[in-house]
Formats: sequence, structure tokens, C-alpha cells
Amino acid sequence: MSKSKVYFTNLRVKPSQNLLKKLENLVIKAGILEIDFQKKIVAIKIHFGEPGNLAYLRPNYAAHIVKLLKSKEAVPFLTDCNTLYYGRRSNAPSHLEAAFENGYNPLATDCPVIIGDGIKGTDFHEIDLNLDYSKTAKIGTAIAEADIIISMNHFKGHEMTGFGGALKNLGMGCASVGGKLFLHSGSSPQIYEHNCTGCGMCEKYCAHDAIHVGNDKIAHIDYVKCVGCGQCIAVCQYDSVRVVWQNASETVCKRVAEYAYAAVKDKPSFHINFIMNVSPDCDCYGFNDYPLVQDLGIAASFDPVALDRACADMVKAAPALPGSRICEDHKKGNLQGEDKFKLTHPDTFWQAGLEHAEKIGLGNNSYDLINV
Repeated sequence: MSKSKVYFTNLRVKPSQNLLKKLENLVIKAGILEIDFQKKIVAIKIHFGEPGNLAYLRPNYAAHIVKLLKSKEAVPFLTDCNTLYYGRRSNAPSHLEAAFENGYNPLATDCPVIIGDGIKGTDFHEIDLNLDYSKTAKIGTAIAEADIIISMNHFKGHEMTGFGGALKNLGMGCASVGGKLFLHSGSSPQIYEHNCTGCGMCEKYCAHDAIHVGNDKIAHIDYVKCVGCGQCIAVCQYDSVRVVWQNASETVCKRVAEYAYAAVKDKPSFHINFIMNVSPDCDCYGFNDYPLVQDLGIAASFDPVALDRACADMVKAAPALPGSRICEDHKKGNLQGEDKFKLTHPDTFWQAGLEHAEKIGLGNNSYDLINV
């Protein structure tokens, strides 16, 4: 297989060319206008960010892509699917309020915002796959029925898949709530009793009634009901609820790759990664920690696998920021050339997802990086 092309631009600007113009120039050089957009419905898949998190992509970038697509007579909409865990984005009304609060609204973006899997996450198309882990994939109806997919991805760390980029935004992000149940089911949390205070936050926020504080003032998990969504981990303030990863990360990464394949199956797609505010964790949290590395740039490609691989390689090559979590945890040098995502989340195995994605024909791990 020949190498895929990944186009990259740094963040240096001049008065005549701001970042929005650089973004437009990048995607045009990468070939986005080779797609026939005329009268086509285009799903722009994006993560709107959990309110309180400030690392998510600024809506200005989406608005500029919308403007470009509309100039080609496209009919674009911004979209994401509901979350499995309880929070501001677990149903469409709340999800829309959260998106609007973070600037993803029709006034700011000149574009409708549609929650891909409906009011309660039950609106989906089942895409036939017959792959290693997924015979079918539950993809949000609005995304499944779109003519074209454009993914705009905040490239950052992730506690389950090592990092989140194009594959994560497509695979996990386009899955309906039922699809997310399947994707998460390879991992289950456990209670570290020594830290548990019996505060009840995990019980309050469990959407599946799977965790309760007992008479011993310790939280206990009912693994018959537990779906491994990780909400209890997110809300625990005492590091008492932890994920038992074992081989879960590898399995989840491969499943995410298969769902990403389903999201773009039989339709044109194009993908943009923003290597900015490379926070240690996902934008699903209502906070964001200090970045792992400095802002690096924006990359784009028709190949989401090559795109993610190139961005992971760039983060690996970059020096870690002093004061970041990995510098404080590992207390050595600038970690240049080391896998920042593996250092941040030691039990993850992000390479498995990219290798599996190549195996199933989603893309290519070999790439040529073209500076724009």
C-alpha cells in the first residue's frame, strides 16, 4: 500500500493570514474540494465539549469550514451523539444547551446543530460490518443518513484509548448510546476501598443503578448492571473508583476503529486534527488539565488512520511542557521522543486501534507529511 498524504500547517501567522485563513488553505491543499458538495448534506462531526472544559475546539474553526462548504452549495450541520454517562450531554435537550453554551449554535456558526442519535440516544441505523468485533454498528441516524462526513477533531489524551483524534471522534462519537454500551463493555471499574469515603457521588451519577454505598460506608459495584461507562470514575473525588484495564484498552481501541469504519462506510469523508491544548484527558470531563506539549498545529487528510498516526508521532517528538502532569509524575527531562500518551495513561495501547484500522481497510499507518 502506498503512503497516505497528511497535510500539516504550524500556528505561525502574519497580518494577512490568520489561523482561520491558514485552516482554509490547509484543507484546500489537502484536497477537500475534490469532494462534490453541491446540494449534499454534510455532517460535520465535532465534540462540543462538556461545560467547564475549555480545551475543546473553538467554534470559530467550525464556522469557517461551514462557510467554505456553503460556498460549494453544501448543506452542512454540526453534530455529535449523546453520551453514555450521566451529564450535560446525555440527552438531546441538555446536549444542545451545552453545545450552545460553548458557542456551537446557529448564530455563531451559521449552521444547524443536530444531535445525531436523537432525544435519548436511541435513534440509530445499524450498519452491517461483519468484522472481528462488530457484526453491525449502531451509528446515529443523522450521521448515517448524511451524504458526506467531515470530522473536526481535538487531538488530546484519553484515559481509555490513549489519545482521542479522528478515529475516536468517528468511532465513539458517532455511536448511539447503545453503540457506546458495546464499545465500553470491554472494561469495568473497581472500588479501591482504602480511598472510599462513602460520599455517594458515584451512586448518584450512575445511570444504570449499578453502584451503591453499603452499610460499611463503602461503594460496591453490581457487575451484572455495570456497563463500564466510566461515569463513576469521572465523579469520584478521592481516586476510589478505578478502571481495571487488563486488555480492555486494546479491545476498546479495535472496536472504536470498527465503528469509525462504519461511520464513513460508502460515503466521502475528510478529517482535520487540531493539535492544540493537548490536554491529558478527554473533553468529556468538565475540566481540562495543563497541556502535555505546546500547541503544534493543524493536520488534515482523507485518511483518518494516517492522520492520527502522524499527529501521535508529532506529539511524541515534541518536548513535554514543564509543569504538565507527565513531567511532574515522571520527574525527568523534557520527555522528548517518548510516548506522552502512554506515560499519561500507562494501561492504554493506542497503537492497537491504528493497526486494526489498517487491517480492516480504513486507512494506512504509513504517511508522507506535507507542510503547507
